[in-house]
Amino acid sequence: MLLHAKKSLKKMYPVAKNYFGALLPSHSFSVSDLVHPLRSSNRASRHAIPFKARSFTQCSLEGRAADQEIVIAMGSNVGDRVSTFDRALQLMKSSGVSITRHANLYETAPAYVTDQPRFLNSAIRGTTRLDPHELLKKLKEIEKEIGRTSGIRYGPRPIDLDILLYGNSQINSETLIVPHERIHERPFVLAPLVDLLGVSGDDGTETSWHSLSKCSGGFFELWNKLGGESIIGTECIKRVLPIGNCLLDWCERTLVMGVLNLTPDSFSDGGKFQQVEAAISQAKLLISEGADIIDIGAQSTRPFAKRLSPNEELERLIPVLDVITKIPEMEGKFLSVDTFYAEVASEAVKRGVHMINDVSGGQLDPKILKVAAELRVPYVAMHMRGDPSTMQSEQNLQYDDVCKEVASELYAHVREAELSGIPLWRIILDPGIGFSKKSKHNLEVIMGLKSIRREMGKMSIGASHVPILLGPSRKRFLGEICNRADPVERDVATVAAVTAGILNGANIVRVHNAAYGADAAKVCDALHKGKRWED
Repeated sequence: MLLHAKKSLKKMYPVAKNYFGALLPSHSFSVSDLVHPLRSSNRASRHAIPFKARSFTQCSLEGRAADQEIVIAMGSNVGDRVSTFDRALQLMKSSGVSITRHANLYETAPAYVTDQPRFLNSAIRGTTRLDPHELLKKLKEIEKEIGRTSGIRYGPRPIDLDILLYGNSQINSETLIVPHERIHERPFVLAPLVDLLGVSGDDGTETSWHSLSKCSGGFFELWNKLGGESIIGTECIKRVLPIGNCLLDWCERTLVMGVLNLTPDSFSDGGKFQQVEAAISQAKLLISEGADIIDIGAQSTRPFAKRLSPNEELERLIPVLDVITKIPEMEGKFLSVDTFYAEVASEAVKRGVHMINDVSGGQLDPKILKVAAELRVPYVAMHMRGDPSTMQSEQNLQYDDVCKEVASELYAHVREAELSGIPLWRIILDPGIGFSKKSKHNLEVIMGLKSIRREMGKMSIGASHVPILLGPSRKRFLGEICNRADPVERDVATVAAVTAGILNGANIVRVHNAAYGADAAKVCDALHKGKRWED
């Protein structure tokens, strides 16, 4: 059986490599991992039998004491689809399903019956002690509670919950077939399912799931047969980020985030926008120059900055928020709050902010993760070691492989966020340029964003596809390279760093000079489109 498993894994690896293209190096997958299974952060059930599917009869005879890993697909094309998904997640949690991972969110064209609204699709991975038919019954009850009624097959529905995988069991009964019999023909099912897998080959449960696909290359090969990554961003299927009342396709073009500091001590523009009138004027300027998002910060996070209390931060923030949310220029734009405090994030969102930008990734105030989950807004988790007073200490500047370690530490933030209730489709990652990094580290990260995504993919393919925010604007390392002591004189250098970042996979760029940033983004987007035309 071990020999058969090794052969299967060897067949599966080229397909995974094709899925990731050049992002996956030839050495990232080792069949020797079979000797030491279950090393991933999301370990398989101890009772799973890798590489050999069991029938439901076998599963039943072994008893139900152990948690079983499961995958449940979600679909909706009626009503407020995002809110429906949020409610479905809560109802699943209260019905005996512990959710451990989420797929990205996909907007997809309807299949089979095409004269109906577009769907949202996703999937979750979790554990349960419910047997398969008990789980099916619970899911049907959730569908009914949300408002689903009997209708035409494949027709419109407020919610659709399907069991794709249950442990490593094959089930074929009158009411339930697992794996789902039509996985192989549905990109709107396979894309979220693949998100819940990794490519490192050290998860026994995942290996058994691939064997259930009845395909030598597992679910990766099935996904590639339907077009794989080449169809993402087409009318067939798009990854989207729910923000405000929009579903944002962040791969369509690069988004520009304009910086608005309400602080007296920020390294670049401290003291310039402390008055409400000056702050609003700057916000209008950033928008006129092309900013899609205004990131408002009331606490400096430069090295060795004095930390404010939540109340002090709110005293600076609230007067500006109360005005900026009402100006007509904000129509169609988004507001972000740059804070690591749960209390500040909560108050800001109540006053109209659309997303939370946390430089600590939940490390300085862990309550912010629960708050972000409850607020149901996008959450930016940035990489930083320590806090602003310690981040540039010698200990926090030690890296053997900065891209690999940043990826690993960011993924730990992703896991904490997901387990706190923030679905992957609301997470944005920031590698933290200038935070806990020397100049050479900053350069390596900017040029190594693809490497960071690749390392993420070894742990979670879904996490490797979330939006990346990059913030090199006016940072010290640019001044060192260009001999520019005044941060305001680093805008041209910022354009160079932003351009390199976008061409290597950044989706959002955070800049002080929105005009320069927007122009750089437009050129990079045109280059990307030109490459697609050539392909």
